Amino acid sequence: MGFVKTLEEISERYQKNGEFYDAEVLTVYFETKQEVVERLLPSPLKPAALPVGGAFVANYPRTNFGVTYLESALFLLAQYNGEEGAFCLAMPVTDDIALILGREVFGYPKKMAEISFEREGNDVRGWTERHGIRFFEVKAKLTGKFNDAIAQQMITEGMETTPDIVVYNFKYFPAPEREGFDYNPRLIKEVVTRKPKSIEMGEAELILRPSEHDPWCDVEIVRVLGAMYTIGDNTMLPGSIVAEVDQTEFVPYAFMKLDAL
Repeated sequence: MGFVKTLEEISERYQKNGEFYDAEVLTVYFETKQEVVERLLPSPLKPAALPVGGAFVANYPRTNFGVTYLESALFLLAQYNGEEGAFCLAMPVTDDIALILGREVFGYPKKMAEISFEREGNDVRGWTERHGIRFFEVKAKLTGKFNDAIAQQMITEGMETTPDIVVYNFKYFPAPEREGFDYNPRLIKEVVTRKPKSIEMGEAELILRPSEHDPWCDVEIVRVLGAMYTIGDNTMLPGSIVAEVDQTEFVPYAFMKLDAL
């Protein structure tokens, strides 16, 4: 296995889907403001019916691409052509291969970070830190009830009817001339199928601290709706390009996977 691979070597290692076995994920759902969603969504994405989002911290103990790592993420609910999905604002990880695969294939805005995730009894907590700033922290108590009962019912019913998650990302690379992009930024639709082995609900606390390089505080939290802790197998299916956007219009959004310049 050298720098140049044979077709046989490539075919032996090729994986069309990304498989995550016994993935442990704590997701916290929250309500934000409509004007926040409108400001942060690049066109052609549009706000969903409700201004809600989610943040998670995850442990992936085994994958089919040979790495184990921790991950966290911040999402806003959005829609494209009437189909709702989760637009990813940020996705820190603890492994460079996971970063490269996510960014270069699907456009996930990944950065390397320090991440902690632990459970003690019914208490689950996690945090993400970069440049000495713990900008994301979540705590949940698995009481079986959300902070908001109506939100719990809606999310539970949604998982039963549509267990798969639609994710929207923008794939783009700055041009070597340092002006514009290699190609028009592309809106990528990608689907994650979930096969949970256990699901637990709980009340949650979400803390977003100011950070110049990781401005998660741009998403104003009106109220926390609740938390879901799952263990199961997830599959990342191949994505698809669903739209291209004007380079000039996209420039303000082109720094999600870079630290402040």
